[in-house]
Amino acid sequence: MSSKISLNEQLYAFKEGVILDADGTASECFNFFDWFCKDSSLENKAKRLFPVVRRFVKLHPEIDTSSVYVVFKNNCPMFGPLYDDFRICDMESGEVIWCVSPKDRLGNFSAYSASNGFKDPTYLGRNMTEAMKYEPTFVK
Repeated sequence: MSSKISLNEQLYAFKEGVILDADGTASECFNFFDWFCKDSSLENKAKRLFPVVRRFVKLHPEIDTSSVYVVFKNNCPMFGPLYDDFRICDMESGEVIWCVSPKDRLGNFSAYSASNGFKDPTYLGRNMTEAMKYEPTFVK
């Protein structure tokens, strides 16, 4: 497995104006590992996603930003428009812990967690503020 840098390092670099991929490089992919949009739009998409990542981890102090990294994906569903998500992954295993879309194919903020096998959304709402109030049926 290739070496990854932490989300702490990625967020610090972004604050300094640099978008780092999970492997620590500043590439033309702008931290996207898969996309269906124009290559020329990746930088702006990344610039919109990093602040959402920062806010999401701030609302989740249980996420150890020194032991995870983030990657971006541009999705092409069978029905509906393209949409972006970010995936917070464990540095050691590479496993996805969170999959978060600021605006999914239905226009909602949605966040799925490995804690329930990504089966149902952990958070769902018109925006992040509303979504954080969401009470999933599987949690009790």
